[in-house]
Amino acid sequence: MAITVDEIEAFAARLAPLDQRAGAAWWTASTETSDAHEADRIAADLALREALADREMYDALATPPAEPADRMPARQAAVQRDRMAPQQVSAAIRDEMVRGEARIDRVFNEFRPILDGEAVDDNAILEILRSSDDPELRRRAYLAAKQVGDEVADGVRDLARLRNRAAQELGARDFFALTLETSELDEAALLETLAAVDAATREPFARWKADIDRQRAERFGCAAADLRPWHYDDPFFQSAPESHALDLDAWFADADLVALTRTTYAGLGLDVDPIVLRSDLLPRAGKSQHAFCIDIDRAGDVRVLCNNVPGGRWAETMLHEFGHAVYDTGVAPELPWSIRTMHPLTTEGIAMLFGRLSLDPEWLERIVGVPHDEVTEAEPELAHRRLTTLLVFARWVLVMTHFERGFYADPDADHDRRWWDLVEEFQGLTRPDDRVAPDWAAKIHVALAPVYYQNYLLGEMVASQLQATLVERFGGIVGRPDAGQFLVDAVFRPGWSLRWDELIESATGRPLGVDAFADEIRALAAG
Repeated sequence: MAITVDEIEAFAARLAPLDQRAGAAWWTASTETSDAHEADRIAADLALREALADREMYDALATPPAEPADRMPARQAAVQRDRMAPQQVSAAIRDEMVRGEARIDRVFNEFRPILDGEAVDDNAILEILRSSDDPELRRRAYLAAKQVGDEVADGVRDLARLRNRAAQELGARDFFALTLETSELDEAALLETLAAVDAATREPFARWKADIDRQRAERFGCAAADLRPWHYDDPFFQSAPESHALDLDAWFADADLVALTRTTYAGLGLDVDPIVLRSDLLPRAGKSQHAFCIDIDRAGDVRVLCNNVPGGRWAETMLHEFGHAVYDTGVAPELPWSIRTMHPLTTEGIAMLFGRLSLDPEWLERIVGVPHDEVTEAEPELAHRRLTTLLVFARWVLVMTHFERGFYADPDADHDRRWWDLVEEFQGLTRPDDRVAPDWAAKIHVALAPVYYQNYLLGEMVASQLQATLVERFGGIVGRPDAGQFLVDAVFRPGWSLRWDELIESATGRPLGVDAFADEIRALAAG
């Protein structure tokens, strides 16, 4: 018998307060670690997962109401059933999984690596890798950034085995396959996309990498063949090294990053002030060192966590995270609760669309206030930076996605070595001599946002396709309320009432593909 609309709505009403409590508890545990906050986060998460494990409701959602004139009930049923699927396992497995994730999350939140006998935070490590000309100090800082991997690796492997056990109980090959299946993603199509992105970026990346290696070798007084990961600016090489031809941080040295963010979104007719008031944006001990946006209640309580210090990196991060935030607050409030949210790849696409503004000449002049002549002079370097940002991040996502696919294929394989095999293949880095360590575990996503990175790559493709649409229809995005209204109407308001592929085709007039992303790379590379 088909489930009724009233039954779907009643179950949503049961889930909503549990979901809100779990989100609020996770936010508190991320902003201030303590035994009490960790215990509350575990209890809230377990209560939510117990509700999602309702087998009777899960089975009933397989036969949604047959109402051809109204797609909403069927859509609600599909989205909710996908969310419930991973929880259709024993209470013991759910309990072990939640407690394991909470333990590792707390380690990441509290851990500060030891460098030369002193505890330092991520911002300090990044500043050394960005600015120091001392290769030995850079090496020590880089290795310090990987220390957390040793702390959590065993626990992450335990989680991988547990996630696989749960996925296989549900009939999936492994957790990687289950995650894609319950995210409306086809694994074969994803692998084709990864291959297409590899093909589109391999040659321009290799050409740029050879050039940057020559510059780095000259800077550090060594042969290019002797360069190691610490000679670059990011511990994972997920962002391009800065060029001495343009010091972006100088433009942001005295900038109010909150004010820049407010002004950017206000120019599109989007008010972020209520979000700012609920957010936590400055670094401190006992707080997550990362950045994220969370929608607590699907009713307007949206918050951003950052760890801002002056500079272009956190300017970009603020634009990115508040892109998530305006999407969350822009979903039509009248939508049923189950679909009053969105697919991960579409929200990443919006976040990346806005994050790209940090290298946009128009944004730098109109919002940051960089003098016109300076921006004009810097435009060739800004275009080059946009190109290298796309290339470096795409190659990094190839590492992560292929790594996680292999990680869940066999959690007990030698992933310490396999990680570096992938880094060398896709990023062109040379592994540190004689190093065998769980450097993969130092990336928080592997433990706590598993099988997520493909959404970043697909999000970049969404951003490129939306950007082309906005340029064609409105001439751009900065200070254009019509562009903001288009995003609200075409992307934000529908929430998850449409599948991600239907939404993107509806908004841009064509299916999501690699073409716009590859075209952007070719155009930037051509100068």
